[in-house]
Amino acid sequence: MFDDESSSADTAEAIAESQARLAQERREFHASLLASGTLTIDKNGVPSNADKQNARSVAWAQAIAQQLRVETVHERAAGQTSGNTFEDAVAVYLSSSFPALSALRPGDWDIRKITGRNSSGVSQFEQYRHLADLDRAVKASPMLRASLGNAYVVAPDVIVARRPVSDVELNAGSPLVDGRIATHASLRSSVQPDPILHAVISCKWTLRSDRAQNARTEALNLIRNRKGQVPHIAVVTGEPTLSRISSLALGTGDIDTVYHFALYELEAAVRASGDDEHVALLDSMVDGKRLKDISDLPLDLAI
Repeated sequence: MFDDESSSADTAEAIAESQARLAQERREFHASLLASGTLTIDKNGVPSNADKQNARSVAWAQAIAQQLRVETVHERAAGQTSGNTFEDAVAVYLSSSFPALSALRPGDWDIRKITGRNSSGVSQFEQYRHLADLDRAVKASPMLRASLGNAYVVAPDVIVARRPVSDVELNAGSPLVDGRIATHASLRSSVQPDPILHAVISCKWTLRSDRAQNARTEALNLIRNRKGQVPHIAVVTGEPTLSRISSLALGTGDIDTVYHFALYELEAAVRASGDDEHVALLDSMVDGKRLKDISDLPLDLAI
């Protein structure tokens, strides 16, 4: 945690110049948001992630944009368009950064954006394969449909999944398994062929509406409806307004952590504003491990 606004700004600048792999990946992530038109500034100087009706939102978003050297003047993209490009950018960022941790988290990984917005989004994975059977039963029964609705449906934005391992690979060092032992282990491809869901990332460029709380609902559904291990459940956002971030970040039991696309820059902006109330709110989220930077996400997924 930073001690004052000068150290906060210095840290943001140091990260911008760092040659560490995750710092480079972070810069490329931000560059992709600029290139796609997700992060822009309009002719009135309002960044695309700011709420123009909220003075703090505009001021903090402008400070972040300045630190990220955003100079593109462009009208705000439609909400669905910016949301889609933000999901794309997060998926590419994780596809590039997470494999660098293979020494800590070896495996055959599948990292991608899920495009189908239906129950098959998670039912293709080992812990949720039974949801496909449930979906068929619900569609075939008006009574079940009336009782259950679509409460079991989870449509993730970005997923990280691990493919199961063959017995040949498991036994490469020394005989570890055979046909008589560990016959129900999900990691063995000879036991079950489906990928294992390791993480679900919900991407929210802004938190402008109640729809942002869908991430919490989907998190609870992932926890309640799985058979086996709970995946990591995270949210990545570009929202600059702390009260809106806190509405999703505070509390436990559903979402693991909220990750900000530019937390160091946001911290510098909030501290420079001299707004003690919001500095305290920011500190409570960061110190309470409820809000982290996008660069923390690959390492947290390696746990």
